[in-house]
Amino acid sequence: MASWNIALGPCHNHKHTRCFGISCRKRDRDRERTNINNYPYKVVEITPPPKCLGVRCFPPNLQCGESVTIEGQAYTISAVTQRYQFRKGKYEPSQKRLDVLSTGRYILNLYLENLLEQS
Repeated sequence: MASWNIALGPCHNHKHTRCFGISCRKRDRDRERTNINNYPYKVVEITPPPKCLGVRCFPPNLQCGESVTIEGQAYTISAVTQRYQFRKGKYEPSQKRLDVLSTGRYILNLYLENLLEQS
């Protein structure tokens, strides 16, 4: 673990001397990596025509079929998409997207798919 503390500002001993600090700690790097998982989701209602519901923060472990509430209305997640961009020799997350349907529409689609399979 490397740790350097440098603060920008006047030192206590000298009025005109400035001290500089750099903090490089393993736990700080790990914290930055875990913040990637908390990346906000772009939420799109996919009933025709598609309607953007904005950018919302949700837990990182959302899955298809889960229910979320946005502005007082219940939606069911139909797809979770994560996009990556190639930067500086590695892939980095660039966007997370949730495709949602109103809960009533989601249940209706499941019912109609079930009828189609049975026929």
